[in-house]
Amino acid sequence: MRSVRKSLYPSDSAPAKGISWEWMNDEACWTVYEMPITIYLDENYCNGRPLVDLAAFGLPYQIDLTSCIQTNKMTGFRRQIQRRADIPYPLTSAMGPVHKSAACLCHQCLANSAAGPISGRHRHSMINLPTSSGSQLSRTSFVSSFNVGYVPYPKPSMASSKSTPKLNSTWLTSPVPLQFPGPSSSNGTSIPSVPVNMQKQSSTKQALAGMTAMLMSAAGFPVRFTSAPPPPPSNPPVNSKPDKNHNSVRRLRKSKKGIAAEPEQVVKKYLENVEKPPEEDCIICMETLNVASGYSDAVESKNIKPTAVGKLKKCGHTFHQLCVLAMYNNGNKDGSLQCPACKTIYGEKTGTQPKGNMEFSLINQSLPGHQDCGTIHIVYTIYPGTQGPGHPNPGKPYSARGFPRHCYLPDNDKGRLVLELLKLAWARRLIFTIGVSSTTGESDTVVWNEIHHKTEMISNMSGHGYPDPNYLDNVIAELAAQGVTEDCLKM
Repeated sequence: MRSVRKSLYPSDSAPAKGISWEWMNDEACWTVYEMPITIYLDENYCNGRPLVDLAAFGLPYQIDLTSCIQTNKMTGFRRQIQRRADIPYPLTSAMGPVHKSAACLCHQCLANSAAGPISGRHRHSMINLPTSSGSQLSRTSFVSSFNVGYVPYPKPSMASSKSTPKLNSTWLTSPVPLQFPGPSSSNGTSIPSVPVNMQKQSSTKQALAGMTAMLMSAAGFPVRFTSAPPPPPSNPPVNSKPDKNHNSVRRLRKSKKGIAAEPEQVVKKYLENVEKPPEEDCIICMETLNVASGYSDAVESKNIKPTAVGKLKKCGHTFHQLCVLAMYNNGNKDGSLQCPACKTIYGEKTGTQPKGNMEFSLINQSLPGHQDCGTIHIVYTIYPGTQGPGHPNPGKPYSARGFPRHCYLPDNDKGRLVLELLKLAWARRLIFTIGVSSTTGESDTVVWNEIHHKTEMISNMSGHGYPDPNYLDNVIAELAAQGVTEDCLKM
């Protein structure tokens, strides 16, 4: 069971006007921003402010409302955004006096409307959902009134990042080559032939081929299916058998961690005591720093007082020490901390990736845009299992869709550097996590963990292929954001 609530917005607000702001996810699909962010973006858009920073929401993004680009300030990764004005929310005049001038998102009002809520909205588990107090707000007052803050929950299940990729179809060649000319139809037009790769006959594959033919015909494209020509012989991988590289990656998974320090010791290690706290809020509990921590009734500590305030040594951000302790206790307890404000990592960060194998080999074939070298072929294999400590729902089963997953890098100097960094990220359990798939909406499943991979070798149908001249630099920056850098390889 889950609790539900309704949210009322003024009739002159963005939701009442049917306005939404969306960002393009890794599957080239539009994902709607949370409503507080949508309202904030639209206010700045209407007021002519071209640049907007989402740091007030705990997000490391800068939005250019003129060019409609979202930039990750930590990694430099850019995404396209858009503003839509065709999502009407229902006015609630039929619901009584309290509804007469507001757009309501409660169940009854949505049931009486053909519009309904925006589909595909994802929750960001590090942000408390707000209750609105008006639309004319500055960024500071906006955060305070919406009570936005970090809560010490485990890592967000939407990684961001961070979703199960589209499953590759093996029964139909991709991209589909249309062969012209083909036999003529009854009206004299040429009917294209679509070669279908039926390596193994099955009723399921035949049914899928039939449905494809009907869909293409319904769209006005008469087709006939033929047997696909045999594929040209491909060059076998140079390392066709597991070698030292394969074995070393497997051993990385089995390496044992040292004994982690006590939680209070970790907090004391990375925080400096602040005797006179500044007049500002702790973004973890949203209480003022000069009063007791909001988690003083939920976290027990013999050595940390409820009013103790600390400043992180590298970045200088200030929090209640008990809040940091609560955040650490709900994580991996691996001896590392990550600043919830700027994401600076203290210590060696590890993730919650389930057990599996990472293998790689070389292919004597170049990638588009890298014709001067061969290809590094990476294969990740993870099987379904049961969630453990640090996962969203310990004790519940998790699924592993789309495995083994095949990824590709150019076999040049920078590509080999990325491979070494990915091996280290795998050893630290940072490549995957367990969460909610932004593609299917399935929960408790293995998803990518904010480190982008190229899953297409020849084509770029899904946007996860080559050529992409900035990919290697982008993924190096994403790995650095997880604490995996070239300096780590020298240790």
